[in-house]
Amino acid sequence: MAKRVAVIGAGVSGLSSIKCCLDEDLAPTCFERSNDIGGLWKFTETSKDGMTRVYKSLVTNVCKEMSCYSDFPFQEDYPNFMKQEKFWDYLQEFAEHFDLLKYVRFRTTVCSVTKRPDFSETGQWDVVTETEGKLDRAIFDAVMVCTGHFLNPRLPLESFPGIHKFKGQILHSQEYKIPTGFQDKRVLVIGLGNTGGDIAVELSRTAAQVLLSTRTGTWVISRSSNGGYPFNMMTTRRRHNFTAQVLPSCVLKWSQERGLNKRFDHTNYGLNITKGKKPKTIVNDELPTCILCGTVTMKTSVKEFTETSALFEDGTVEENIDVVIFTTGYTFSFPFLEEPLKSLCTKKTFLYKLVFPSNLERTTLAMIGFISLTGSILAGTELQARWATRVFKGLCKIPPSQKLMAEATKKEQLIERGLMKDTNGDKLDYISYMDELAACIGTKPNVPLLFLKDPRLAWEVFFGPCTPYQYRLMGPGKWDGARNAILTQWDRTLKPLKTRIVPDSSKAASMSHYLKAWGAPILLASLLLICKSSLFLKLVPEKLWDRICPYLISIWRG
Repeated sequence: MAKRVAVIGAGVSGLSSIKCCLDEDLAPTCFERSNDIGGLWKFTETSKDGMTRVYKSLVTNVCKEMSCYSDFPFQEDYPNFMKQEKFWDYLQEFAEHFDLLKYVRFRTTVCSVTKRPDFSETGQWDVVTETEGKLDRAIFDAVMVCTGHFLNPRLPLESFPGIHKFKGQILHSQEYKIPTGFQDKRVLVIGLGNTGGDIAVELSRTAAQVLLSTRTGTWVISRSSNGGYPFNMMTTRRRHNFTAQVLPSCVLKWSQERGLNKRFDHTNYGLNITKGKKPKTIVNDELPTCILCGTVTMKTSVKEFTETSALFEDGTVEENIDVVIFTTGYTFSFPFLEEPLKSLCTKKTFLYKLVFPSNLERTTLAMIGFISLTGSILAGTELQARWATRVFKGLCKIPPSQKLMAEATKKEQLIERGLMKDTNGDKLDYISYMDELAACIGTKPNVPLLFLKDPRLAWEVFFGPCTPYQYRLMGPGKWDGARNAILTQWDRTLKPLKTRIVPDSSKAASMSHYLKAWGAPILLASLLLICKSSLFLKLVPEKLWDRICPYLISIWRG
């Protein structure tokens, strides 16, 4: 009999968890408290149900080839970066293609998840749910928590003296949906993450003035990079990752900052990172332009509020503020878990590879999607789910709980004493984390072996973008279409852009492309033919020729 797995949440992580259960012949039951799939990607006009949803104008930050399920590419005509409704369509297509919807129980809230009395032997859980006022209890062999990061709005009013005197409107970004209602108002946005930047830019088109307050500053990158290609595809590459591991950190930092300031000087725009603060990055194509045009004004952190104004840390005052929007993030919690498990799961230090709680003697509970990566969260959560389901089946092993707890406790103590840097709030390097999980499963691409067996594919894997398909090339869960998906990823990237073809320019571009691609090999072949058909070899000493030949080959390969 297949093991029963409870999946809590039918968002991005929940859908991949259902599919991964099916791939491993497990029997999933997904509980979703709303009436549809997609989690925060399902737009609603209000947030009265307490669930966090995207605002209507949201556009994805990671391009489609880098943020798809590893065995289900986006359709080629989908834009590289898409609005929330288009991305939700993709989730719907994924669910329908793999027939996942029949495993989801909608309008069902998970009330409690508790260990069975014989948990130490069976690893089983009692799961109590509520559907339209009716309670139900069931036993599951494993549980996958997929409720996401964006549960409870973080509204730190106590950190802003005088905020309770303020007579204007105060709201959290969770409540923001559309710019209607902010016309001709002076709006103060507090917090400069991706959401803060997006809302500030959108309101700058209708509000009288937008003030954007930040304590730390941020690096701002565009969705497009040099040549107009998606930024993620140009930067998230194994060769860059390899270089980053080899170069000294000071050189790497200098190089990155130099590149980020190439588009515009962040200091001139009031966006530079405050000294002593951790550097962070947001994706925003329009914020620099809005600052340049004066529709968005950068401000330091707020020191104090009055009834109608805000005093900032630099001593400046902004009068007649109508609205304050806090884009200060979220906290996540697990009200359905029992203590001490509930508290422990909120501490990333005590989650083994950010998935398995360290204190459980049986590894039958997995936290899926509680990560922050420099790349696609979707791809990361899918790989987490693939690993977790194989652990449930006993096909992958993890260290015993005693060892994990000892290591986590020691690490926490070192952090508290200041002897170890606390990196829990930092974004994890995408490729490093993905490779770490893939190594546990046995799906990490073997690049040297690929160069021997399939040089063309190996070239794309190492020098090209690290797309999710790479983790389907070998090992458990291997997908026959992975190779072709990698070799055609640029076709799908360029397809939606080519809506106006001008024959002359395309021929010129095509000729340029072929010259770049075949110029070096043709030149090398010509030189070799000339040399072999003449007395050239007789005139050149053998030692000199031995030096020239590898150099020519290196040019051809480069």
